[in-house]
This record gives sequence, C-alpha cells and structure tokens, in this order.
Amino acid sequence: MEKKYEAGIELFGTEVKSIRAGTLNLKDAWCSIQSGELFVNGMHISPYEKGNIFNKDPERVRKLLMHKKEIRKLQALVKQDGYTLVPLSVYFKDARVKLEIGACRGKKNYDKRDTIAKRDAEREMDRHMKERNR
Repeated sequence: MEKKYEAGIELFGTEVKSIRAGTLNLKDAWCSIQSGELFVNGMHISPYEKGNIFNKDPERVRKLLMHKKEIRKLQALVKQDGYTLVPLSVYFKDARVKLEIGACRGKKNYDKRDTIAKRDAEREMDRHMKERNR
C-alpha cells in the first residue's frame, strides 16, 4: 500500500440502509477507471430486508465520486506505474458513505517465492515446537 484516497459512492437509499446494518463485503472488490470516471466492481451490498421492489442488484457496478483532477492522477498511476486500485474500507462521514481506496503494487515473483518460503519455515518451526512440548 503506497497511497490512500477517499471517494464518495453513488448509492440508492436501500443500499445505504444495508451498509448501516453492516451487510457489506469488500473481499472481491476492485476499482477501475473507464472514460474518465471511477467505478468499484465486485462490492457486495446485501439487499435491504424491508426494501422489496426498491432493492438493487447486490453486485452492481457503482460509480465513485472524486474530483476530475484526482481521477486523472489515479489514471496516470494505474497506466504508467502499474498500480492497482483496491477498496480498503467503507465508513460514514457526516451521514455520507465514503470509500477508502489504496493504490497498491503487485508482488514480483521473487517476492512471492520469498513470502512462501518464510511461511513454510515458520510453519515447520511451529510444528517442531509443538512436538517438542508434548
């Protein structure tokens, strides 16, 4: 995580009520820039139980609200420097829903191998310590 940004989200009333109830999942979400506008994909907001016909698709693509200048800056980061925009958290700020976006870089292959090796070594140490303490 190198840089963090704050963006508003274009939502419907029942979606805001669902977020207040805590039925939001950002696990598989990512952000994309299309024709100068910022969108969040894969963010799941469960339908509001009392919303009936007003409920929208839980997985729909939602527009994010930022200044054009900020969006252009993010677009330059994504295109030139190889960053990925990832939603980090959702919170309320003065009764408005905000999304925190992080500009992240993917790991190189050697970094991934190093992380896997460290994890395996730690797991092996824990296994030996567990056997020793029996």
